[in-house]
Amino acid sequence: MVFWLISTPKDETHQQQWSRLAENTKPMANVMKFNLPNLKVGTLDALMSLSDDLAKLDQFTELIMVKVYNYMANALEENDLQKLPDYTKANNKDLRSYCNSFVWDVAKFPTKVSIKDIHDIIAKNMTKIEKDFKTKSTTYNNLRSNLAQHEKKETGSLVTRNLGPIVNEEDFVTSSEYLVTVCVVVPKQGYKEWEGSYWKLADFVVPESSKRILEEGDQALYTVTMFRKTLDAFKNNAREKKFVVRDFQYSKDKINQQQNEITNLQKAKIKAYVPLIRWLKGNFSEAFVNWIHVKALRLFTESVLRYGLPATFMTAVLEPNKKSEKKLREKLHVLYSNLDKSAAEGPEMGDIPGVFMAGDYYPYVYFDINTAFVEAAREF
Repeated sequence: MVFWLISTPKDETHQQQWSRLAENTKPMANVMKFNLPNLKVGTLDALMSLSDDLAKLDQFTELIMVKVYNYMANALEENDLQKLPDYTKANNKDLRSYCNSFVWDVAKFPTKVSIKDIHDIIAKNMTKIEKDFKTKSTTYNNLRSNLAQHEKKETGSLVTRNLGPIVNEEDFVTSSEYLVTVCVVVPKQGYKEWEGSYWKLADFVVPESSKRILEEGDQALYTVTMFRKTLDAFKNNAREKKFVVRDFQYSKDKINQQQNEITNLQKAKIKAYVPLIRWLKGNFSEAFVNWIHVKALRLFTESVLRYGLPATFMTAVLEPNKKSEKKLREKLHVLYSNLDKSAAEGPEMGDIPGVFMAGDYYPYVYFDINTAFVEAAREF
């Protein structure tokens, strides 16, 4: 979704002015009033400087908001993904409704203070969200990474997988000072050769000690027992035959420890998940609300710089139909080209007082609210 915020000078026939906008943009866009409060203007020089600061705050706020949203979309468990639209709200409203029925939040952003003070309030809010986000996301990322590393060892081929859950204590000689049981991964085409000659791979290999533990895909896991002193020779000769001797010694305590580590990490992830999603949901809403208030501040500030004082102008939010954006832009140009003769001739934006945005210059004040990041994350 993309919304256009526009501002034009308010004339004596305000209702007719509004009706003319609504009628001329049908059915190209949904048009709603975007109500701005009376804000403390201060000096025009201060507004000029503040305009640049607001542009930077706009970018910073959007950046943090999108980070929070994308992280939430990525962090949601598969069975919770369908809830993402419910988590993508601003003050319990879907984003479209919030933009189309915008009401200035006086409690959070008091209008009795200067625009600079409101700027500082929003900057402080977003800095805190950014700091908390870094802490929470880093903690959860480390937890997920540790768990993934442990779980990865439980999957994969027999050459790399943790063998603890596969083997049993009775498959090994564990009480001998001289004998050792090793695990060997044998390719399918080598089964016959292994079973017919494994005891010949080195001296002091115990005949008839090999046992097939598990066959999986094109591999099988065997155990074989030998004297410890011959292990190195056995490994070298086995490698030449493409038999992989796993570096594994059976230890019941170590196997239990590894399983407990996985269980504890799984429990820790489950415990951290719900509070994290709750925080992401709440702070996405908070960031979006802050962002739209920055847009409102920019719309107000640029309108004063463009049209002068007193601060009386008509402000609207338009939601263009995707296929009608070009036609809508042309219609707005026809409606408002009289506001600026240079814009009527279609120049590129230069160093025009009261205009601090990249892109084309329009005879009306214009900003957009682009929520394409929502659709992008959902498609992903």
